Formats: sequence, structure tokens, C-alpha cells
Amino acid sequence: MDAQTIKVACSSCNLRELCLPMGLNAGEIDKLDRIVSTRRRIKRGSALFNVGDKFTSLYAVRSGFFKTCVTTADGRDQVTGFQMAGEIIGLDGIVSDRHSCDAVALEDAEVCVMPFEQVEELSREFTTLQHHVHKIMSREIVRDHGVMLLLGSMRAEERLATFLLNLVQRLHARGFSQSELVLRMTREEIGSYLGMKLETVSRTFSKFVDEGIIDVKQRYVQIKDTDALRRIVNPQNCG
Repeated sequence: MDAQTIKVACSSCNLRELCLPMGLNAGEIDKLDRIVSTRRRIKRGSALFNVGDKFTSLYAVRSGFFKTCVTTADGRDQVTGFQMAGEIIGLDGIVSDRHSCDAVALEDAEVCVMPFEQVEELSREFTTLQHHVHKIMSREIVRDHGVMLLLGSMRAEERLATFLLNLVQRLHARGFSQSELVLRMTREEIGSYLGMKLETVSRTFSKFVDEGIIDVKQRYVQIKDTDALRRIVNPQNCG
């Protein structure tokens, strides 16, 4: 075993409630522990997997931040998502047994490797896990639909406000602040994900700062008026 391969126990992981189903008994968790037996460390800028790689496993992000991206016909990188601790990467490979995107670490990261064949086998054995895997897949579909809506019908301010609210909400579920965050991705990557030019992203950030909605120092963002962001996204539901 190399230094990247380390024994890990789901039962003692502080992220288990984020990426594992509730209600597993001790015996079931023990079986899962035996499957999720290795971790991989990925250096910032390195790929966890690339387009065309054979699909063998799902990966639970234990620490760090990832982006998933595809290369467009004209050679540009199109960001399709950002993943953080407690989220699962690799579902794109299920359909054709090959990965359909690149997953790149935005900072030094660590993932738990979940061999898919064994996860499927265990899912058949206890339905709690099977239901959880289905829930994860469904969440990805809903998120994809959300991005399509974002790109199809929203103005620049709405796109960025939605992005910031979603990011801070996901971070809060992991015990972080509801009003402060450090952006692990560049403005360019945010623009690629939101379908906005870099200048538009920068201009929209500046607009939010001028209006007193957020404060920005390089990658550090403080949300000073969450309600104002919500009003931008959904004015009719805000008093």
C-alpha cells in the first residue's frame, strides 16, 4: 500500500451524517466500513479522475473542494459543478462505465473511495443504503435542473445571488458560518459555471459591495444582508 492508501472508518467519521444514511445499525455500518477501506489524497490542481477514465468507484469528499468540468468543442473548460466535504463525486460514470467529466481538486483534498460494485451489492442487502444512493442521484438531477434554470432564465445578479446563497447554505450544513465564506474557486471558474463572462462576474460582485449586500476581500466574502440576496433571487416572496 502506498502513502495515499489509509484505513478509514465510516463509523467514526464526523461527516457520516452528510454522506451516509441515517438509521444503519452497528452491523450494517461495520459492513460499510469494510467496503470504504481506503482514502486518496489529491493535491491542488490534480485530477481525481478524467473524462474517459474507467468508472470503478464513487468518492465521498472528506476534506477539500473540487470542481467538475468538461471540455467544450472549441476547447474551453466548462465548469459543471463544485463539490465540498460530505458530498459524493463520480455519479457521472454510472451510465456508461466511463467518466464523462474531469474532477479537479481546487485545494489539497482527501476522498474516501467507495467501490461501486460493492456499494451496489450492499445496497441490495439493506434497503436503507439503497434508498440513500437513490437520494444522492436524485439530488444531482435536481441540482442539474437548477443550473439549467439558472442559465436559461436569470439575470447576472440573480445568478450570482443564487450561487452565493447555495454555497453558504451547503457550508452551514457542515458547521460553518451562515454569513462568511472563502471562495475556493476563481472568478473565472464561477463565471464558467454560471454562464457569465469574467468581467460580468467582477462587475456583479462590485455592485453587491456598493449596495452593502456583501463585503469582499480577495476570496473572503462576508454576506452582510442575506435578505437582500434572497430578494434579488425571489422578489415576490420577500416582504
